[in-house]
Amino acid sequence: MVRDGEVIGEGWHAELGDLHAERAALADCAERGEGPAGATMYVSLEPCAHTGRQPPCVEAILEAGISRVVIASDDPSEKAAGRGPGILRDGGVEVEFAAGEEATAARLLNQAFRKHARTGLPLVTLKMAMSLDGETTTAPGDSPWISGERSRELVHRWRAESDAIAVGIGTALADDPLLTARAPGARQPLRVVFDRRARLPLDSRLVGTLDQAPVLVVTGAEADPPRSGSLRDAGVDTLVTEGIEAALADLGRRGVTSLFLEGGRTLAAAFQAADQLYEARTVIAPILLGVESAASRAGGVGEGGPRTEAQPPPAGPPSTATGPARRDALSYAVETVGDDVLITARFKEW
Repeated sequence: MVRDGEVIGEGWHAELGDLHAERAALADCAERGEGPAGATMYVSLEPCAHTGRQPPCVEAILEAGISRVVIASDDPSEKAAGRGPGILRDGGVEVEFAAGEEATAARLLNQAFRKHARTGLPLVTLKMAMSLDGETTTAPGDSPWISGERSRELVHRWRAESDAIAVGIGTALADDPLLTARAPGARQPLRVVFDRRARLPLDSRLVGTLDQAPVLVVTGAEADPPRSGSLRDAGVDTLVTEGIEAALADLGRRGVTSLFLEGGRTLAAAFQAADQLYEARTVIAPILLGVESAASRAGGVGEGGPRTEAQPPPAGPPSTATGPARRDALSYAVETVGDDVLITARFKEW
């Protein structure tokens, strides 16, 4: 909130169920001893007008006597969709929508929310790491890592920012990954394995660390019932479905709005065929591996470790969608992360 060019209160939606940004900003204003009446409030998303886990923000804005609200982006959810701005205008508040770069930045900031609100599906981001000669795995006995330490730290931050992480069973069998966000105080996402035949071993590190983060195994109709039952008995959640879209719909119903895809090429190709990739983050390391194995051709990077077996297709439920293999990015950025190069390419906007 701003008055006479000075910030008198700030706030953000810190976590699910906590104060929304508008009410948090009003609380901050009170802590500073500032009165909000007559001030201008700048918001990245239009204020809500319905009761959910928190009461409507438009009520708090009207009660506070805010005279002007500048909104950076609309709320596409069915319960909102313009109701808040209308109520504010009826209450005598001047309402203005931002345009240009500010509006674009605000929409990009809330892409996971926007896709989930419009489709019920989570936003999918693909992460890959490769050498200069295009290899995604190292040779047996070599260092398990392709990317550098700073890139790996960045990946753990991305994990903590996601609601769920997904790999295929080939990556799970070859790397035995943890898929946890290993950073101080990091939020642990749901760990998802696309495993059509329920082959995830009970002695895997994923099953052995259920006390750290939950695991969901997505199987197909051909999954062996005793195997699925053993996983459930161990505390693993299972989902029987066919198709990437059906699996994403189930994740969306569970409240997952963002999915971080760390599986191999087979799983990535299935999501691409389903036209569900929002963004790709590819780390290119300044090394030549010279490895051309069945594992590297069929697999990909899970935890970045060496392959002990090829990743047998299909890694998970097949896509029921068909589409062109090529996807041209809407935008891309190139930056250095330590000794590596990170290419971030965005393919959609919601």
